[in-house]
This record gives sequence, structure tokens and C-alpha cells, in this order.
Amino acid sequence: MRAFREAVEAGDAHAMETLLAEDVVFTSPVVFKPYAGKAITAAILRGVVRVFEDFRYIREINDPNGRDHALVFTARVGDREITGCDFLRVNEEGLIDDFMVMVRPLSGAQALAEAMGAQFDRIEKEARLRSA
Repeated sequence: MRAFREAVEAGDAHAMETLLAEDVVFTSPVVFKPYAGKAITAAILRGVVRVFEDFRYIREINDPNGRDHALVFTARVGDREITGCDFLRVNEEGLIDDFMVMVRPLSGAQALAEAMGAQFDRIEKEARLRSA
């Protein structure tokens, strides 16, 4: 999904949010229960932008029918290198309605969990403000 990739690479949180469906479901690489809704997903993405360093997409894989996309990335959290993938599915309107992230290695996932945990009060507050 080229528009989402460009928004992320530009660090444009507003553009990222406009590409999310209201009923988007975000599945984290480090939390068991998925998050439902545009406000919390957008807040999580803003948190990730604050946490990841040297982020870049290195590969894009698209479904010929245009609904499923995979964006492979590299990033750093503190001193840990991460390789990951954003799995995106879009609805009939072209908005992301399913967003799952996977990362490796385990030490990178643990560093990400810790860094995002430190952000989570802010993330929840941002999501509540957007939902209101």
C-alpha cells in the first residue's frame, strides 16, 4: 500500500490516520489482545514513530487483487536492531481495516515492548481525546 508507506516514511501521522478505517483492528507484536478502532490504532502508530529510530521499509509485497499488503521494515529501538513486517488489509473503500505487526528477534521485540509500555499512558490519553 503505497500511500501508507509514503506517510510512514515521511513521518506524517495525520496521513497515516486518514488511511485507517473507523473499525480497524490493530494486532501488536508484543500484546496478546488486539486493539479495535481508529483512535487507538492511530495513537499506537504515533507512539511507534516516537520509539523507532532509523526506520525504513525495505520490501513491499502486494496481493494482485489489491486487498492484502506486506511492508517489511528495519528499525532500531535503543541498541536493538529489529526486522519486522506490517501486514495490512484494506476494505472496499481502500482504508486499512486490519493491521498486524510482527517483529524479530526476540530481544528486539522485548525492547519494543518496554519502549511502547513507557509510552502507553500517553497513547491511551491521545486515543481518548480523539474518541471524544
